[in-house]
Amino acid sequence: MPGFEEVVGHKEIIRHLQNAIQLGKVSHAYIFSGETGSGKKLLATTFAMTLQCERKGIDPCLECSSCKRAMSKNHPDIIHVTHEKPNSIGIEDIRTQLIDDVAIKPYCSSYKIYIVAEAEKLTLQAQNALLKTIEEPPAYAIILLLTSNMDALLPTITSRCVKLSLRPVKESMVKEYLMEKLHLPDYQAQMDASFSQGNIGKARQMAESDEFSVITDQALRILKKSNELELYELVDMIKQLSGDKQNIYEYLDLFIMWFRDVLLFKATKEVDGLVFKDQLNYIKERASRSSYEGIEDIINAVEKAKERLHANVNFDLVMELLFMTIREN
Repeated sequence: MPGFEEVVGHKEIIRHLQNAIQLGKVSHAYIFSGETGSGKKLLATTFAMTLQCERKGIDPCLECSSCKRAMSKNHPDIIHVTHEKPNSIGIEDIRTQLIDDVAIKPYCSSYKIYIVAEAEKLTLQAQNALLKTIEEPPAYAIILLLTSNMDALLPTITSRCVKLSLRPVKESMVKEYLMEKLHLPDYQAQMDASFSQGNIGKARQMAESDEFSVITDQALRILKKSNELELYELVDMIKQLSGDKQNIYEYLDLFIMWFRDVLLFKATKEVDGLVFKDQLNYIKERASRSSYEGIEDIINAVEKAKERLHANVNFDLVMELLFMTIREN
């Protein structure tokens, strides 16, 4: 596990945490919020490791016995709260692992740090029980709540915590990370970076999965056939390919990226900014067939299709309307 300098993006949050350490103004409770894969856990565990480091700097030294214990996940004063039920963290989980435990002084460090991942799963009873500890914690206790949905936490809890929201990372930084750390070729890194929308975890997952490249190939195949096949055939095709609608949003996001490439090429005739550089001939051909308005209509239609699916509108109908728009333009 790396120190802060290895974290991609989130520089303001890191600065905030390091200043707090340097000035001795570390809060008793923090909320790290951001979508799944945005880096909450990495930031929280690096922060915990730094606070417990024997060298007392603003970065973990990675060499002292405290850092080594933290890296091997068996530090007695960094407690990762776990839960039995997959969809909820109950009052018993919180009571046994945090509320009762916090009364015991740290074993070997200045602090006792509790990391609660998926804090949006805390039941109301668990949150109310936790509130008391957050209101009157022992001087050595620090509670780090990680959540992908801050609204699921009681206002009485959020108002007593320092709130750190993780924003999407710049696309160029994600791309650089994928090329340097995972040794992806340029065009592949560009594509995964664009598709992940600034989420390092998602980008990494895509880079390491064969499934994503299969979906990409299939999405392009559908687009290429959109003029030859009947509407119902296209709907059947996407239904089968999207694993009975499991991956449908990934297909739609790929459609949007593809038509953005077409629009960009039509406007600039440049290859540089394209995500699908390897499809240049087909992009050229599509750009010459559609007007600017037509391509924009298609991109809007894909966004609309996503909204309708979220609102549970009939799948076949949504897809039929979408393919009709793609055809007409």
